[in-house]
Amino acid sequence: MLLEREGPLMELTRLARRAAEGQGGTVMVMGEAGIGKTELLRAFAQQHRARRVLWGYCEPLSAPRPLGPLQDMATLLDGELAALIDAGAPPPRVFARLLESLQHAPAPSVLIFEDVHWADAATLDLIRYLGRRLPALPALLILSLRSDEVAPDHPLARLPGDLPAAALSRIDLAPLSAAAVAMLAQQVGGDGDALHRVTAGNPFFVTEVLAASDIAGAALPVTVRDAVWARLARLDAQERWMLDLISVVPGAVERALWTALRAEDVAAAERCIARGILVRDAAGALAFRHELARQAVLAQLAPEEQRHLHAHVLALLERHAPMVHASLAQLAHHAGAAADVQRVLALAPRAAAEAAALGAHRQAAQQLQMALRFVAQAPAALAAQLYQDWAYEAGLSACIDDAVIAARHQAIALWRGLGRADKVGHNLRWLSRLHWYRGEGRQAEAYADAAVRELEALPASAELAMAYSVRSQLHMLHNRFALAIEWGARALALAEQVGDIETRVHALNNIGIAQLSDTNSDPGGQAKLEHSLQLALMHGYHEHAARAYTNLGEHAVECKDFAQAERVLAEGIAFDRRHDLEVWIHYLIGCQARLRLEEGRLHEAETMARCILAKTTLSVVERLPAMYVLGRAQVRLGEGSGTDVLHEALHQALPMAEPQRTVPPRLALIEAAWLAQDTEACAAQLSALEATIDARLDPWEYGEMAVWRRRLQMPLAMLADRPHAEPWAAELRGDMAAAAAAWLQLGMPCEAAIALMQVRGAGAGEALLRAMHLLQPTGAQALIDCLRRLARERGVESALPRPRRGPYSVARAHPLGLTRREAQVLQLLCAGHGNQAIARQLSRSPRTIEHHIASVYAKYGVDNRAELLLRLHGEPWLLQAAGASASASEK
Repeated sequence: MLLEREGPLMELTRLARRAAEGQGGTVMVMGEAGIGKTELLRAFAQQHRARRVLWGYCEPLSAPRPLGPLQDMATLLDGELAALIDAGAPPPRVFARLLESLQHAPAPSVLIFEDVHWADAATLDLIRYLGRRLPALPALLILSLRSDEVAPDHPLARLPGDLPAAALSRIDLAPLSAAAVAMLAQQVGGDGDALHRVTAGNPFFVTEVLAASDIAGAALPVTVRDAVWARLARLDAQERWMLDLISVVPGAVERALWTALRAEDVAAAERCIARGILVRDAAGALAFRHELARQAVLAQLAPEEQRHLHAHVLALLERHAPMVHASLAQLAHHAGAAADVQRVLALAPRAAAEAAALGAHRQAAQQLQMALRFVAQAPAALAAQLYQDWAYEAGLSACIDDAVIAARHQAIALWRGLGRADKVGHNLRWLSRLHWYRGEGRQAEAYADAAVRELEALPASAELAMAYSVRSQLHMLHNRFALAIEWGARALALAEQVGDIETRVHALNNIGIAQLSDTNSDPGGQAKLEHSLQLALMHGYHEHAARAYTNLGEHAVECKDFAQAERVLAEGIAFDRRHDLEVWIHYLIGCQARLRLEEGRLHEAETMARCILAKTTLSVVERLPAMYVLGRAQVRLGEGSGTDVLHEALHQALPMAEPQRTVPPRLALIEAAWLAQDTEACAAQLSALEATIDARLDPWEYGEMAVWRRRLQMPLAMLADRPHAEPWAAELRGDMAAAAAAWLQLGMPCEAAIALMQVRGAGAGEALLRAMHLLQPTGAQALIDCLRRLARERGVESALPRPRRGPYSVARAHPLGLTRREAQVLQLLCAGHGNQAIARQLSRSPRTIEHHIASVYAKYGVDNRAELLLRLHGEPWLLQAAGASASASEK
């Protein structure tokens, strides 16, 4: 009996009807475990037999199947699509074929992806791909998910923002009411109130408890597990064995597999279906009626029993391989659970390679981690490869910790014992990269040199070409641009000789950024960087593509090309998220925070930086951009310990000996000292900077150093002959108005204001007033205080407006100035509530809520809810800040 689900069922029917008319879409069916999502979808499918309703599942395997739901339905969808998946075709080809199949389907299609909270990265990519195209297709995509398993940092939490709002629907299933539970309890003479109290109206809990207590007056089980166990106690031994066997299979057991069992086992399965414990879908696949029931059955099995059952399932899957379409991830899962060493060592690396090819690097690392549990029993060559491959995948998708470094050393020791100098060189080169991530510059240089020495003793190879390119990369990072170009050219030549595209991608990146950064170099750097990115995307080199996005975006920020920076950083962050490239995501968000800082969006920059630094597993390289931004933003805002943060950033950057890491915090510390009227500290930081003047800096850095010398009335010395970017050059000429105008043209109000603050004499009052108007929207209180002090010293204080009480403290704390009430409204908007529901929840009139929503839209610079969700998807820290503001009190 399907109680209190008429509304959701009607909504699904309405959406299916629209899809049949060519206006497809995506619907998310959400609720806690046991709330009845699957039952609702089965009832919907039963009502729409005339349509093509296809089911696919995500399962709680040790590592999810890449494109698991699509694998389940591919054969029924399109034979060519199934062949592409079996052949391991890249996602773009698979996705395009699926789209073509839906476009030319003989009838409207309904695709049901069950339990997407367990989905892999490739499946989430598929949902994004389809979701953006469904509005023009006769197809409906239904996603079921447990809302209680989707935390804010879950990949699924970002999915709604990627889909067209007009084609996305949500169905949130509520628990059964007390009246509905009482109706069900009445059938067995039970106490409806007690049943509702025990189950909280969860339909699965209700039915399980009723099934366990079907004798009137029986005591209610305390937990659902007790209820399931009570039902199992009534089964015969054959039925119990069959349930035990199926319990170790996450998801469904294909018809071809379970019907191939002994006749008595098949009969026992049929009896379990009749009892309502198991269900059979339209394709004949067998599964527990609910995942919670499967887990309860599994929980009562001893570990040794579970191992035997997993081994039995693995043997069945492999014996019936021609008929049963078991994925590598499924086979590896059962092999690992069965502790079958040989099968794990054979299957897990293949499953990892399949996942990595689809961009699911986290799943690849999980597969290899499972294989490493048995590494002591692996042949030396296989053990070395496992350590090497796991270090790569884990370094991309998780964090670069001591375990990743240790795995590389394990691989080196094993390869050296096998006489594989080429593999030793490969891992030495990777150790260079890993130590660089950790901010350990000396080790990075030493391992890069060791890799070159190791490989130069061998015939020319792709490994040697990449080792040359890593040397080029390190020279580029240390601003040794001529050497970077020279080593990069050497890498390109060798890559051409041996036919190595990957090194070509890597070397073009190095040479491109070196040429862009060196004003005396070839102007073709931008084209080389973009070509590197195109090649990386074309050939599926995910890490190299991430690196190209990073260099393009960071250079655009440093050169104040903010429109280019905005576009590239957004594209890069989206790419990194799609491919589980956690190491790159945080660095790029740090670059995005620096962009906000440069634009004078100080609270926003501070919030972004805090969100990054709250993660404790980041490497030094990932943390440094955010540390610089947080320190400089706090200094300008006049809050927190910004100077301490900058000193810590400098302390962590110094071992790397890279100007791009050490120069920004030093320049920020000079400004902080100036604001504190500490000329001695200003001079000390300037002297420290000038001690590294042999490093090639860019015109922006040279210009800022020269201007600080001028502001502190110090001689320019050697800086006078260096190139200076135009805003700095204008101030050096004494033309503060031109400097301010140049800064404003770039979109940098704080720098424009600081330039105007240097005006003395007759125009000082007007200049300071203009600077005040520029600074007030930014919230840069320390700069405003400095400005007022300068006005007093110059006798023009009367030209400035009197200090006034600022906005509420909560609004000052939020990066976009949201009040506490507006933050609450934003939280409810993002949860999918309409205006009326928000008004009821906050006990305000609908008109008042409309005003709050309009204010939220204005502060976020959007016109509607869809644009708001898209912005929050790209900048999730703004929603986190709203959450903090919503729980605060206004003053």
